Formats: sequence, structure tokens, C-alpha cells
Amino acid sequence: MTNKPKLSLFDFTMIMVSFVIGMGIFRTPVNVARDAPTPLIFFGAWLAGGIIAICGALTYAEIGSRFPVTGGYYKIFSYAYHPSVAFAVNCIILISNAASLAGVALIGAEYIIKVLLPGQGDTQKFQIIIAILSIAIFYGVNLLGLKMSARTQNVLTIIKIGLILLLITPLFFYSAGHVENLLATATISPTFKEYIKAFGLGLVAVSFTYGGYQQTINFGEEVKNPEKNIPKGIFLGLLIIIALYLTINYAYYKVIGFEALKTSTNIAAIMAGHVFGSAAANILSVLLFLSVLAYVNVLLMSNPRVMQAMSDEGVLPKTFGKRTINTNVLFTSLSLFASMCALIVFWAKTFDEILSFTIFLDCFGMILSAATIFKLRKKTAHLDDTGIYKMKLFPLMPVVFMLAYFFVAISIFADKPNTAFTGLAILAAFTALYFVVQYCRDKIKAV
Repeated sequence: MTNKPKLSLFDFTMIMVSFVIGMGIFRTPVNVARDAPTPLIFFGAWLAGGIIAICGALTYAEIGSRFPVTGGYYKIFSYAYHPSVAFAVNCIILISNAASLAGVALIGAEYIIKVLLPGQGDTQKFQIIIAILSIAIFYGVNLLGLKMSARTQNVLTIIKIGLILLLITPLFFYSAGHVENLLATATISPTFKEYIKAFGLGLVAVSFTYGGYQQTINFGEEVKNPEKNIPKGIFLGLLIIIALYLTINYAYYKVIGFEALKTSTNIAAIMAGHVFGSAAANILSVLLFLSVLAYVNVLLMSNPRVMQAMSDEGVLPKTFGKRTINTNVLFTSLSLFASMCALIVFWAKTFDEILSFTIFLDCFGMILSAATIFKLRKKTAHLDDTGIYKMKLFPLMPVVFMLAYFFVAISIFADKPNTAFTGLAILAAFTALYFVVQYCRDKIKAV
């Protein structure tokens, strides 16, 4: 019997980095700056987001180590709570993923529209059209049965790294006299309550940008020396990400200026234009749009397979697991997911609205999944001395993580109650749907 290949510390660290760094860093700093009364709150939100991510990633790493099964993020809910919770939470995660895809498509549209329609006033309608067209095009590509090759993924990674390095370079040779004091306060000093509200709203956008580390739940049994390499990989990966995010945001702050950052959108192109000229800004906008298209394609490929897994488990109808004969495509799952993405773009219309919606939905999954560690620690105490990863500072880390996401959910509820009520209604509807499906299934069996 041969041993399965294991992930090294370097492999696991790079996986952590690739999970987290996406398209958000090219847009969400605008949202954080808009809600922050001072630069100190702005940078504090990014630092706090990194600390929360470390607490969450270490919690998920231990969950994955104690419950190492394929599709752990789905099965852990059924194990710790009830199948109805697993069904409802994973359905809202699918919707959250659809919302993330829709939001990223709108980010790409914001950038490319400046190249296609320079000087145009209100471009929201065109952005919606471009975002939906992006989804439709790659829906068609996936219907043909084409898979994204490793070469395409490598190109995407190179583009992202190049864009990040480009955003950092102004720190070394760009001088601007308008940089504000980090400790400066607004003309009218906000009250403590307003500072807390601003910090909470900032964490909404920061949470979106740091998202992805929860995937460590799936690697508990596939890392060499997990007791040592999992915490090291998480710390190293997230320290790299925190350093990059703080550095990039300082570059935005230095080149664009804190007040101007509050009202900007295509900030990466603005920075390139400041430093290298308008032609560079256009080139960078096109590269960002290409990165967005690749992200759209990846999510359209992966999420229908989640529906297939749920179909295999019997919580979705068998049609969601059926593939076409000629192209081996999950037609029903792909069509439904693509439709959800397009509908969310049309419904929300702006990235800001999608951001609050997707993070509010994520809060349920984050809090409930992290809470499973308390049950798992009791149920799997016999594994403690078998080489699995076991976090230190328990229960501090999962408690900090859960309270942070509860705070984010409350911040969204206070700022956008309609969005929050929509999320709650969706969660309730999926929970009820589970019991309706089970009732109908039992009736059919009885007959």
C-alpha cells in the first residue's frame, strides 16, 4: 500500500494565499474608506480583519483535522446539527457564491466601462449589461464541456501577482504632498458610537476581501506533520496576505488620498494612471477585466459540482447530478447557478448592495460552522494524541471569530435592514423546503 502524497508547508502556505487573494482588493478599499471617519479606522479594519482571519483559519483547520471527510464543509453541519441545517446553510452558501460572482463581474464591468466609454456620465446600466454578458458567455463556454486548464490558472495567478506588484511600486518612487495624518480626525469629531458603526461597516468589506481561508477545513488529513505545518502555513500565509493588503492600501492612501479614495471606483486603474499615465490605466483595466472573466468561469465550473454532491447525498433532486451525454455537463445545476448569478446582478445592480448581501449570508455559515469545534472536541477527544492539529488558545480563537462575524451581521442589519431581512427569509425558506421535500419523499415511499 502506497502512501498518498502530502502537502508540504510551502504547498499549504501557497494554497492559503491563493484562496484569499482575489479581486476584492481592487475595489473594497473604497467601501472601507467611505465608512471610516479617519485613516486610523481604515487601516485598523484591515488589520483586525487579518487577525479575525487567523482565528477562523486555525479553527477550521482543527475542524478539518478532526473530521477529515470529502465535502467537509457540507457534512459538518449535518453531523453537528441536523440535515436541515446542512441543507439550508449550504444552499445560502451557494447563493452567497453566486452573489460573489455577480459582485466580481460588476467590479470587472466598472473597470472595462472606463475603457469602452471614456467620459460617459451614468454608466450603471452598461455595467449591468457587461456583467450579465460575462456570465452568459462563460455559461455558454461551460455548456460546451470545456475545462479551464492549469495553464490558464497559472496565467491568471501571474496577472494577479503582477497587478499587486504594480499597485505597490508607487511607494518607492511616487511622491505626493496630500497624504493625511493617520491620526487625523474629521472636521466634526464622530462620537464613540459612530466610530463603532464605522468600524463594523468597514469589516463588512474587509471580510469579503479576506474570505477563502475557510477552505482549510478540507485539508486536515492531507498536510505533512499537521500539528506543526497547519498552524505555520496558516500564520505564514495570512501574514503574507496581511502585509500585502496593508501595503497595497497604504499605496492607495498615498497616491489617491484618503478623501478621494472614498468616492473612487476603479482605484487600481487610477493609481496606474497617476504613476504611469492614462495608457497604463487602460491596459490595467483590461487585465483586471480578464482576471474577472477567469474568476467567473471558475465559479461557474465549481459550484454546479457542489449541487451534484448535494444531489448524491439525496438532499437535492437527482436531476442536479445528471450530466449531458455528449459533453458531460451538469446542465441543470449549471443553468440554475448561472441564472442565480444573472438575477443577483439585475436585482442588486451595484457591487455595494451585493457586498452586504453576500457577507450577511456568509455570517450564518461562518458562525455555525466554527461553533462545531465545541462538539467535535468532545466527540473526538480520543484523537488528541494521534498527530492531528489541535489549536492553542482554545476557546479564545473560535469565540473571537464567532463574535466578530456576529458583530458584522449586526452592522449590516443596522445599516441595511432590508438586505438582512432578505437573507433571513432565504435561510428560513430553505429550512422549510428541506422538510417539505422530506415529507413528500416519505409519502412517495409509503405509497
